Amino acid sequence: MPHDASAGAGLPQPEAAGTGVSDPGAPPGPETPVSVRALAFAGAASAVLYVPDAGSDDLRSVDTAGCAPAEYGLLERVALSGGSPAARAFRACRPLWLTPVAPGSRAEGSPAPPRARTSLGALPLGAEGRRLGCLVVGAGENGFEAEQRHFLERYADTVADVLAGETGAGGGPPPAHLSAALRRMRVGSFVLVPETGVLDADETLRELVGIEPDDFDGKADSVLARALPEDLPALMSVLEPSNGASGRRRLDFRVRCPTGEMRWLSLSCRVAAGADDRPEQVLGVVETTAPHRGDDDVSRIQWLTAMLDEATTVRDVSQVMVTALLECLGADRVAVAELQHERLQVTLLDPPQRAAWPRTWRPQWRSEWPDAPLTALPTLRRALRDGRTGLWPAGTAFEPGLDGIGPGGLAVLPLPARGGVAGVCLIGWDRPHEFAPRERSLLTATASLAGQALTRAHAHDAEQELATMLQRSLLPRRLPELPGGTVVARYLPARRGLQVGGDWYDVIALSEDRVALVIGDVQGHSAAAATIMGQMRTAVRAYAVEGHPPDVVVSHANRLLVGMETDLFATCCYAELDMDEGDVLFVRAGHVAPLLRHPGGSAEEVQVEGGLPLGISMDADFPMTAVALAPGMMLALVTDGLVEAADLSLDEGMRRARAILATADPADPGRVADDLLGDHGRREDDVALLLLRYDGMKTRPVRSGWEVWRLPDAVMHARRFTARTLRRWKVEEATDPVLLVVSELVTNALVHTQGPVRLELVLRGDRVRVCVSDSSPRAPAKPVIVDWESTGGRGLLLVEAVSESFGTMPVAGGKQVCGEIAVPGREAASVGAGPGAGDGDRS
Repeated sequence: MPHDASAGAGLPQPEAAGTGVSDPGAPPGPETPVSVRALAFAGAASAVLYVPDAGSDDLRSVDTAGCAPAEYGLLERVALSGGSPAARAFRACRPLWLTPVAPGSRAEGSPAPPRARTSLGALPLGAEGRRLGCLVVGAGENGFEAEQRHFLERYADTVADVLAGETGAGGGPPPAHLSAALRRMRVGSFVLVPETGVLDADETLRELVGIEPDDFDGKADSVLARALPEDLPALMSVLEPSNGASGRRRLDFRVRCPTGEMRWLSLSCRVAAGADDRPEQVLGVVETTAPHRGDDDVSRIQWLTAMLDEATTVRDVSQVMVTALLECLGADRVAVAELQHERLQVTLLDPPQRAAWPRTWRPQWRSEWPDAPLTALPTLRRALRDGRTGLWPAGTAFEPGLDGIGPGGLAVLPLPARGGVAGVCLIGWDRPHEFAPRERSLLTATASLAGQALTRAHAHDAEQELATMLQRSLLPRRLPELPGGTVVARYLPARRGLQVGGDWYDVIALSEDRVALVIGDVQGHSAAAATIMGQMRTAVRAYAVEGHPPDVVVSHANRLLVGMETDLFATCCYAELDMDEGDVLFVRAGHVAPLLRHPGGSAEEVQVEGGLPLGISMDADFPMTAVALAPGMMLALVTDGLVEAADLSLDEGMRRARAILATADPADPGRVADDLLGDHGRREDDVALLLLRYDGMKTRPVRSGWEVWRLPDAVMHARRFTARTLRRWKVEEATDPVLLVVSELVTNALVHTQGPVRLELVLRGDRVRVCVSDSSPRAPAKPVIVDWESTGGRGLLLVEAVSESFGTMPVAGGKQVCGEIAVPGREAASVGAGPGAGDGDRS
């Protein structure tokens, strides 16, 4: 940043302008505006905002804060071509910091401001290549420190954003830009009376510490109660100054918000003393900040403690250690390793390149990091056994496993935890390094903190790995490909506690043209909930594959959960979809309603009649609701974690989900699912989502059915029905093998089962599918030994031989045996729905 020694040059005699305090040297009090309080602690006693005047070649003042601008020689208007600080910074497009000078060194003929020794800062304001104006701040002869300049530059950028937004909205910019910028930066201010503990805090400060306006009683204790206990002593030493305390104080501290979030805040204050040198007021500002790494050891330990508290994984803990030690010790290498079964598993190396580490490590380099036994590193083994920090000066000879890590000095930090050692940290220097006493203390403190954090992180990693494996094993590994539709699913665990929950989803292919979609939610997100979830998903899949209708599937699952005698209940939404016709049968057991997106872009909740959650009553009823889908529609099944939270009502959440679904692009269902999930931040509950885009079948099937009569000539009638149907469909080429399959399957059903028998023929493309249903759940048995004398079961072998595919599937109340026969010379794409589609023939 440029510096100019002639602060007084080019400063014309000001007119009385602006609003400010009558005494510029007096500290701001409770009645002082927020902008004045905040700027005072940035070292600025006065601030003037200049913007180009549309009617002239001047910069004109549109907002001021603090002392009257005349106190610092600032006019209401300045010429753009002149030598004023505002004009010079505006033309140069870079900050200008002017140090104070004596009155005699001013440029000849320039008027002197009332304050002869002043410092000025002129910061140009711009956005998107446009020059918007200039912010000029004035201070006393001490000028602006580097930290204050940084704050003022950020402040100027925010003022520019305010100006850009207001000028882009049309009309002249309203006043109070400076206060609006501070509110946007979330800078709060306060005035504290130490003798009484009365605290005047503005609205921004109350928001930063998480205090509702109605809950603030005006006492400092209310703010201190939000601070973390370990930060209270330092905070109270600042807010309760002793007699004679003076000067500025800066402190980083942490507060715990009502939501559970930990927030870092930066406090800057100064003490206003009375005539008897007793502190009358503490004046300060507070803003959000990142953890601060100061130059003193206390600040470093405070920062390290805070960062390790937030580090949840072993990798995170290692990264914090490497960052801290490299910076404060000036080391060239840092390695962090866990101790597991007499082996060191390195978790992080800095630098990560192989060439920077011993040659003996390189053959054992597995994936990214090496894994070395302690027997090959006696120096480390002794240090870990003793449990004390080891420091070796330059020139020390080491075993090959440590050679080259620290030719200028090596520090070995055992990381103690729970009476043992969790790991070790190696710190090496290339140049000779002297270990100062303060470094030894810092290393010891770091090792203790890191050891505890490493143990905690290792337990967290193991827990999350177990939870992830459990969740993956309970949810589908992949979804089936559906003819006539695309289905995608998403699952996100809760971000608190064990990241495993009771939400589940499943896609069950019931046949080539029927699919079941199911989504459910077991109460809670714990290992117990996940266990029940796995049992319920397995049960629902088993009942569905057996061929039961949706209401029976859900009813069976409910009776099963009631019989488990668990305290948990579950909700569920089950949908069975006919991919040929687009018909859906819904059953809803205490679950949120499904959502449906129409091809035109509108979205709605499907009005599905509901029942009780599963596990409440053995006799609960679960009615079915029929809905017809058209090609291009999109069906979304969600759990309540997506649409409901502590700060989000179910109605509002469903409204948001409908709005997102309506505006999404259905061409990419995966992107639609991601849009619905959004960024949930700290999720209170796990979330499951199942999304189906129904496209419709490219080839519509032709169907015909026949109820087989139990008569001696029943097979003959079945063959006649089949021959007539094939002639009507004009596929006589397949008559012989189809008649053979019909004869054998109908005969087998009549001979080996009781009750009704039904024959169904389906023509899809180049295939004729023959299905015979009966009331026996037992699959037909093939012969174990085939010879010239055996006759039983040979028909099934013939059916399997002439069929492209052959199999048995359970249906409600029995089974269905099917065989598919290819039609010679017929292409799959040549057949659509004909006049006989879906016809039943009982003649």
